[in-house]
Amino acid sequence: MSEKRDPTQEIVRRQKRSLWSDAWLRMRRSHTAVIGMILFLLILVVCFSAPLYSNYETQVINSDLSMVRKFPIEGHLLGTDELGRDLLLRIIWGGRTSITIALAATVISSVLGIIFGAIPAYYGGATDSIIMRTLDVFMAIPSMLLMITLVNIMKPTTFNLIMAMSISGVPSIARIVRGQMLSVMRNEYVEAVRGMGASGFRIVVKHVLPNAISPLISQIVSSVAGEITMISTLSYIGLGVQQPAPEWGSMLAAGQQFIRDQPYLTIFPGLAIVITIISLTLMGDGLRDALDPRMKR
Repeated sequence: MSEKRDPTQEIVRRQKRSLWSDAWLRMRRSHTAVIGMILFLLILVVCFSAPLYSNYETQVINSDLSMVRKFPIEGHLLGTDELGRDLLLRIIWGGRTSITIALAATVISSVLGIIFGAIPAYYGGATDSIIMRTLDVFMAIPSMLLMITLVNIMKPTTFNLIMAMSISGVPSIARIVRGQMLSVMRNEYVEAVRGMGASGFRIVVKHVLPNAISPLISQIVSSVAGEITMISTLSYIGLGVQQPAPEWGSMLAAGQQFIRDQPYLTIFPGLAIVITIISLTLMGDGLRDALDPRMKR
């Protein structure tokens, strides 16, 4: 006979689970989130292991005019580009470039956003007004226009590109952090900790941020997809990653003049962008549902 589970023990077991372990269990039940996670991990493995099975200088950068725009062709699964370079390898190395820039910009904007969201939320008053009104000015400018302006001012290098994308992402994250912190700080335990003499830094870092940051996690994952779109757009118009370095947006721009006769030059880089963004979107949706207390059973 099968042993019956005690409902009381099951409830106690659920209460003992931490927020993150409980969120992980809920996320594993979401098939779309798991598919998105596996797909993105596969993309990361393929892109960042590229130096193990290809040579950047000879296969990705150097041109071979005897192999220009040939598809299909033996030894080149996705054919060759307008300069005779292996298209598949350039897509893989381009993904390495795009994802690295997107992750770096997301990390920097998240750290700055948490700082500029936590300070006004905790101190309030004039500090809150000055910081939030300054961020409102940046939010009033469309993100793409802001990045184009910053990149033009600083010149389109990879470092400047990361800085420009990071600056444009700070206001939205800061507003989310501020809103979540203001909600958490209304709880009685925060007043109790403050009454015990804890410093403001300790209160924010140990007691407020851990309880306010969970909705931000899904926002950060989803923003990586937005950053990849932005870097591809900037590269497409010539303000992103510069040739001959591979990048999905610049590959689309280079292949558009041959779109009637060799459409594969734009189809395959475009598919790489779409698949990566879909995987990140599925992950972000899954995290949002998993970290939402209203989804808890």
